Amino acid sequence: MRFVLFALLALGLSMSANATEEPPHQTLVKDGKFELRQYEPVIVAEVEISGDMRRAGNSGFRPLADFIFGNNTSRSKIDMTAPVTRVKSEKIEMTAPVTRTPSDDDAWTVAFVMPSEWTLETLPVPNNPDVSIREVPGELMATVQFSGAGRERTFAQKQISLESWLEDQGYEATGAPRYAGYDAPWVPGPFRRNEVMIPVQATDR
Repeated sequence: MRFVLFALLALGLSMSANATEEPPHQTLVKDGKFELRQYEPVIVAEVEISGDMRRAGNSGFRPLADFIFGNNTSRSKIDMTAPVTRVKSEKIEMTAPVTRTPSDDDAWTVAFVMPSEWTLETLPVPNNPDVSIREVPGELMATVQFSGAGRERTFAQKQISLESWLEDQGYEATGAPRYAGYDAPWVPGPFRRNEVMIPVQATDR
């Protein structure tokens, strides 16, 4: 328990630092709080958690923080990046011989992006089997930024506004919305950076 508290404290300080690395991307469109960004491929560590968004975020944070603070095969410390993302896991039609059971409706995937210095070959393997590592290909991502405590209701409202903006801009979603937080939990709400992020593609209109 002491290690977890220390890890969360140190991780929060890291997230608050100005030098925190963000996933490499290029901003293609900026329209007030809305942006269209092209992201490069990244490696993520992620864990699937059940519960509401806030509970999933807290529960998912711990094993991921544990992994980057040394609970891995080489006992390496991995720098924190921003943001921490949460996405509602979707049910997927299964085909044989895949054996993974579809996620429940209240399942969330919580993810940390790994620093760009690491590759799949050099990144240490998590000791916790619940933490998985995978590479995410480059994505075109629409985002809307806002401040506040990051409540699920607020994220849902911002998601609606982002989806409306996307329709006006001639883009359609290609995946589930991601809820992103960039700051430590104790940063006052008005100073926090939150985003809804939706992977998109241009429509044929």
